[in-house]
Amino acid sequence: MSPVVSIIMPTFNRAHYLKETLKSIVNQSFHSWECLIIDDGSTDHTKEVLKPYLNADQRIKFIERTVSHLKGPAGCRNQGIELAKGSYVVFFDSDDIVHPDLLKISMNSIRSNPNLQFCNYEKKPFSGLWSDNFETLDNYKPNYNRLIEFKNLEDIVTQKIGFACCTVLWDKKVFGNDRFNEELTYAEEWEFYIRLFSKEIKGSAINKILYFNRKHPDSNTGQFWNNNPARRASKVKAVELVIDHLKANTCLSRNMVKHFIQLGFLLKEKAIINKVLKATDADLWKRMKYNGGYLFYPFFKQFFIFKSKLKSS
Repeated sequence: MSPVVSIIMPTFNRAHYLKETLKSIVNQSFHSWECLIIDDGSTDHTKEVLKPYLNADQRIKFIERTVSHLKGPAGCRNQGIELAKGSYVVFFDSDDIVHPDLLKISMNSIRSNPNLQFCNYEKKPFSGLWSDNFETLDNYKPNYNRLIEFKNLEDIVTQKIGFACCTVLWDKKVFGNDRFNEELTYAEEWEFYIRLFSKEIKGSAINKILYFNRKHPDSNTGQFWNNNPARRASKVKAVELVIDHLKANTCLSRNMVKHFIQLGFLLKEKAIINKVLKATDADLWKRMKYNGGYLFYPFFKQFFIFKSKLKSS
């Protein structure tokens, strides 16, 4: 029988993390799944680590990325979507840990209403060795399902509602012909999910931590915050694509514009500020104001930090 859920997991030189990740997948309380491990050209001992898992569990499959897809997580995920046999799809990273009830809880939520096309859950970062402790730290608040729909697009764009790549279980039909942009190597899921969400789909949000993402300097996120040029360029490109998409669909709200302006200042990326100003047909005064603000931003930032320290002393 075909699996209900297809887990798509790109990997590249993550042999030292794969055992922990696969253990958490194999221990899922929901059993009707397949795990498609799409290898992106690993040069470590990934195949050796995977061999006992492949022999022991036919639900786990090792697939090498083909030349028809670009190198990177986006290309691997796109290949996984094409090969997925499940009616539902979820993306995991090969260095993270998943709660043993992640699939069961997500499937119960998405099946609770025939009009739901995705289920979003929460994540919690960790670093170092995994303690094998699945206390979700959310016992102090109730678990509930909250409807997320097109009217929440602004909160998703501004990331008030977190939609990380690995925190959503999707009805595969939502994808249609849409795929990850393979030219992006960072923020590719944010750009892709905003395109999906613009279809006016509906889903549920679970107030429960079900995913544990490992923080380390070799991750894409770690490389981005360590100023990796390729990751930063990808972020800027993703933002520009999102702005173009929102403008084309007349969804670029005032709060979104404010968010992108602030993001340009935060990341010290003038290209983002100029992109927003152009997209909103900003007048000369507004262009001068923001470009001047960008020029003197480092000074004002240090001034406000110093002022804040004086108040707290």
